[in-house]
Amino acid sequence: MLTLTDLTLSYGSFRALEGISLHADSGELVVLLGANGAGKSSTFRAISGLHKAGGSARFGGAELLGLKSAQVVRHGVVQCPEGRKLFPMMSVEKNLLLGAYVYASDKAGNQQALQQIYQTFPILAEKRNDPAGSLSGGQQQMVAIGRALMGRPKLLMLDEPSLGLAPLVVKQMFGIIQDINRRGTTVLLAEQNAYAALKISNRAYVMERGRIVMEGDSKTLLGDERIRKAYIGG
Repeated sequence: MLTLTDLTLSYGSFRALEGISLHADSGELVVLLGANGAGKSSTFRAISGLHKAGGSARFGGAELLGLKSAQVVRHGVVQCPEGRKLFPMMSVEKNLLLGAYVYASDKAGNQQALQQIYQTFPILAEKRNDPAGSLSGGQQQMVAIGRALMGRPKLLMLDEPSLGLAPLVVKQMFGIIQDINRRGTTVLLAEQNAYAALKISNRAYVMERGRIVMEGDSKTLLGDERIRKAYIGG
């Protein structure tokens, strides 16, 4: 479904990505592991059209590089950014509806998608008129994921969804991500929480300093001593 080939990205003189190549097949849950600065978010920014990149990013036969972000969304690739990036003074529902901006004319379809979000996250239905900034961290992350789902993704890219959340909420969040994947949405997940991510994913890529240094099926990497020592401990 998604194939990256020799993806490069620079911020001025700093080379953030050094020839990334990876793929995510239809229906998979694939995780990008790595510390801060490894290049996970830069990979997502390149795919989403938020920063000019070199190489190739093909999705369903179409080249994404060079497209505007709205065009990438129309192809079915939607990003849920690190840090949630909500509008705190706007209501939960208005934040969610912003995710459907490329389908603004399809009001019936957007209402159907909104009801599906409320079924997935019942607490958001209860708080639909509350300012998004008044919600707990976990609930705000639900809004961020729900907003991305309003873009009707075939491929959902989640950037550090567990960041800053309590352990119990993290467990709940990963269960939600797994359910979204089981319903048919391909997921590309960028995470530092290696143990939780590897437990729910099919395959994984490990990134360091803008390069992929290791890849394999998640069960194998979960038992790899180098992964345990660097990212899990024990």
